[in-house]
Amino acid sequence: MRILAITSAVAVALALATAGSSAVTGAHDRIFYFSYDNVLGTSLDLKVVAPSIAQAHKAETAVLNEIGRESKILSSWDPDSEFSRWARTQDQAVPVSRDLFEVLGMYDQWRTRTNGALNPSAESVIKVWQAAARANRLPSDSDLSAAVATTRETQWTLNPSTQTATHTGNAALVLASFTKSYIIDHAADAAIRTGVPSVVVNIGGDLAVRGSLAEPVDIADPRASQENADPISRIVVHDMAVATSGDYRRGVEIAGRHYSHIVDPRTGMPAENIISSTVVAPNPADAGALATAFSILAPEESAKLAASMPGVRYLLVRKNGQQVKSDNWGALEAPVQMAAVTKPATARLGLAAATGGPVWDPSMELTIDFEIAQPRGMAKRPFVAAWVEDADRFQVKTIALWYHEDRYLTEMKAWYRSDRVRAMAEGREIVRSVSSATRGPGKYSLKWDGKDNDGKPVKAGKYTVYLEVAREHGTHQLVKQEMDFTGTPKQFQFPANTEVAASSFDYHKLAK
Repeated sequence: MRILAITSAVAVALALATAGSSAVTGAHDRIFYFSYDNVLGTSLDLKVVAPSIAQAHKAETAVLNEIGRESKILSSWDPDSEFSRWARTQDQAVPVSRDLFEVLGMYDQWRTRTNGALNPSAESVIKVWQAAARANRLPSDSDLSAAVATTRETQWTLNPSTQTATHTGNAALVLASFTKSYIIDHAADAAIRTGVPSVVVNIGGDLAVRGSLAEPVDIADPRASQENADPISRIVVHDMAVATSGDYRRGVEIAGRHYSHIVDPRTGMPAENIISSTVVAPNPADAGALATAFSILAPEESAKLAASMPGVRYLLVRKNGQQVKSDNWGALEAPVQMAAVTKPATARLGLAAATGGPVWDPSMELTIDFEIAQPRGMAKRPFVAAWVEDADRFQVKTIALWYHEDRYLTEMKAWYRSDRVRAMAEGREIVRSVSSATRGPGKYSLKWDGKDNDGKPVKAGKYTVYLEVAREHGTHQLVKQEMDFTGTPKQFQFPANTEVAASSFDYHKLAK
């Protein structure tokens, strides 16, 4: 979470529509949503089942406090964190907190269990590739060999009787892999301790589901760059954790070729055979560790490791697109299909036969690219809506709607007005059928294939495309452009505003 600048290149999204969740709750329980950016370097989506907004806010506060507490201990990017201060010591037995001691011990265990594939000193290899990318060349064999040799060294020793850790190595260290999932685990526990019956904590696409909720989770297609692309799988989990790792969100470019940020510390080479690995496990830290390891290991090795751990399920995607599923994966899967809708008495849109004219050219698509301005520090995520209206200002398609509470939907002034017009004409709502997935500040891409909210092709012709970004009780920005969708490519670039650093609308032929 992809949001999704995601530490593990995540491809998992929460399905936030109420119709998509099943909960065993009290008669007065409701679902509340909270979304934040710049949480552990990515984004946080929190879903709380509670009898009141006050109780939901207690759970929200508990989650934020726990994340804040543990980030001050375990962050590899905060120079003042306990881990960073400890990493600057050398050959000294330093008393450390229970959390840091436990995480360091877990790395020792996972390094052994994965035969060295999971290693916190892999950062030494990553730095070699990053330096080579800046020079636009491949790393030298000598540089890689030196980095690999460094990763083989013992980086620390632990003394359980005194709860001390001694930093002994010289490799660059980063606590990634399962550390985010470890924090998610404790944050979910903190929320449940406030008395709420259920919670879903999703940080950067890795998530834990606790309590009574059965949560649908979409697994993103690693070969599709657009945020609203169809998932490759939809699963339903209860009291479980989900983590996804892959090479499609981060990495380096050298001479026009992409190299994954996930490297095999045993060889120094980027992992490239598995482009996405999703793991479901009872324990979040296990899910996070296995998702990273399975991106490096051969599928046969992954199967053997998974079989040794009760309750573990996985979905791998090879670079040729082939899916590799554990035998028990199918028990979690749910159909990926559009929600049922009530059709209006008089269809406004449809095929050429119904409209008397040509329809959208299926060889074309619209791409909406935009970059959300980076806030400073943790902040509630802005609401985002992208949609298309016809010449009569009738909303034919909501492409994306990212929000966290229905009561704030009116903050999306232009989208809300448009949807009210459409709802009055068609007699049905679409708000609750739109999923809100993990999103963070960064560059995003959406696509429109020329189909309306019912999945039918629209007529060829002129439409207006909208992109709206608004903060709760804050600034409101709207980008719109009339475009002629008749088969001729065209592109529009828009200047930055308070909430959107850059944006463009591109009508183009589909890549072959």
